[in-house]
Order: sequence, then C-alpha cells, then structure tokens
Amino acid sequence: MTSARTDGVIYAGLIAFGIVGPLLFPGYTNQIAIMWLMVLMASTWDVMGGQTGYNSLGNIAFFGIGMYASAVVQIALFYDVGEYTAAFGAIKVEFTDAQYFTGLALGLGLAGVIAAIVSVLVGLCVFGLRGPYFAIGTLGVAVAMAELISGWNYVGGGGGISMPVFPGEAGASSLAFYAMFFVLAIVAHLFLRWLYSTQFGLALNAIRDDEDKAEAMGLHTLRYKLIAWAIAAFFMGIAGAVFGNMIGFIEPLEVAFPTTTFGIFMVAMALLGGKGTLWGPVLGAILFHVVKELTWTYLLDWQWVALGAIIVVNIVYFQQGILGWAQDRWPAAFGLKVDEGGDDATPAGAREAAE
Repeated sequence: MTSARTDGVIYAGLIAFGIVGPLLFPGYTNQIAIMWLMVLMASTWDVMGGQTGYNSLGNIAFFGIGMYASAVVQIALFYDVGEYTAAFGAIKVEFTDAQYFTGLALGLGLAGVIAAIVSVLVGLCVFGLRGPYFAIGTLGVAVAMAELISGWNYVGGGGGISMPVFPGEAGASSLAFYAMFFVLAIVAHLFLRWLYSTQFGLALNAIRDDEDKAEAMGLHTLRYKLIAWAIAAFFMGIAGAVFGNMIGFIEPLEVAFPTTTFGIFMVAMALLGGKGTLWGPVLGAILFHVVKELTWTYLLDWQWVALGAIIVVNIVYFQQGILGWAQDRWPAAFGLKVDEGGDDATPAGAREAAE
C-alpha cells in the first residue's frame, strides 16, 4: 500500500485491536468476530473480483459448503448423520470434550479442502463465461446449492442441523470462535499479500487487463483462474465451518447460503474500500461492518436503506473505492509518481505494483 513502515504500523494496530478488543468490549465479542469474518470475505472475494477481473456473485456457495462439510464430519465421526438429523430426540447425543475438539479440527480442515475441490469443478463449468454472464452464472450456482441442500434430508433438509455444543461456558466459546476468525483473517491476508507479490499475482493481473492477450502470450489462463478461485474457496470453506459452530445451528437459506446478505456484503465491501488492492477490501470491510452495526442499533427499520445508500454513493461517486480515490487525490502519500506533463496519477497497473 505505502511504505513498509506504514504497513508495519497498520499491522501492529490491527493485531493489537484483535487481541485487546474482546477484553475491552466483552459484550461485543461476537460482533468483532463477525468483523474479522467480513474482512476475510472481502479479501477472498477480491482474489477473483479485483485481481483477476471476474466478478463472482457465488462465493457464498463455498461458505455454505464448508459449513455443511464440517457439520457432517463432526457428527459422522461418532453418530449416524441420518439418525442425528431425523431422530428429533429419539437418540441421546453427547459429545465428550475430546470428541468435540477432534471433530472440530477435522471438520475445519476438510471444510476448506472440500470447498476448494468443489470450486475447481464449478470453475470448469463457469469459466467459459465472462462479464455479467459469469456473475449471473455464479449467483445461480449459489442459489442452486441452497436449494439442493434444502431438499437433502440426510443433512436435515430445510429443517437444518443443530451443531455439537462447545464444551464449557458461553463466554469461553465466544472467545474461542473469535480467536479462530481473527487468526484466519490475518493468515489469509498475509498469504494473499505474499501471493500478489509473486509471478502468480502478475498473471492474475494480466488476465484482468486482457485475458485474450495473456492467453496468446502463453499463460494457461484457465489454470490460474481455477487455482485462484480454489484459494478463495478454501478460506471461505473454513470460515463457514467456524461460523456454523459459533451460531450453533445451520440451515440452508439464511445461515449457510445467505446470498442476499453476506453474498452481497462481500462484493459491496471490496468495492467500498477499493477492489484490486491489498488493503482496500480490509478497509471496506471494517467501515461497512461498523456502519452496519450502528444502523442496526440506532436506525432499526432503516438499516437496509442506509446500507443501500452507501452502495449507491460508492458506485456513483467512488467507483475506484475509498483507497483508489485517496491514491488519485494524494498519490505521493502512497508512493505513486505523477507524470510531469499532466495531473493524473500513474495508471492503475503501476498503482497496484506499488502496493
């Protein structure tokens, strides 16, 4: 984004807040945990939407797949899943501490792997589409996933699944899942920072700038797109697994595949902060989440109007996002050079290279 020193200050501030936040505001632990989830969602969406130029509306599908994959693994290790979801109290369900944490660890790992595998299979079908057709196609995938799960009685269908209960007190569970989201968001961000600095990141930007030319120059564009989407799906799958356990109950439409909330939020957050940049999605996610929580608290019944207004203003007046607007206005502060013969800052490609 800017200098290494500035980056270090930002990282130190975020990590410090991540550690002391739930201690200073214990009543808002879950809300801060969701903020880290939002950061993760916006950052992983930007892998395809910003860096590669494929605006997906279906990334929420991997969130739900990871959630259900984790649930099935956690239950199937010790009980028959069909009986667990259909018994309605006919069987006595008890998980020991060791069983719970063993199932949770395996569930989180497999959630990411299964989501990544599904993303590759779906990508082989939808990456023949571009532009708005790709966006609508991926949205259809997310909607279809929700409907398929709704009709699958083995995993509870539309009735959902009650997740194994976290052992210990409620406060302990909140801190545990908070820590998971915090660590996951930091790890994903650092991984993406490294990824964008490699030739792989340059290949993604080449696809975004001119995919046909990149293909003609020898880039196996489909391979890069599949890998990029699998990376995003891997983190989204783990996030879904953590979220399902934190909520304690999962069902297809509102929790696992919330296309009209989280599915739209992740796109809006990346656009708000500035897509195609490392820090833009992080900035957008934090601001969007803060505004969302404030409007939910003080503007009840008007919260959707407020969020919709933010999106409209963003698209009409700040199409490059807050970070992109700031870079154009104060390029020197971001280490960008301005051409002597004009007032415009360096092109977007140079801007991203500087980041």
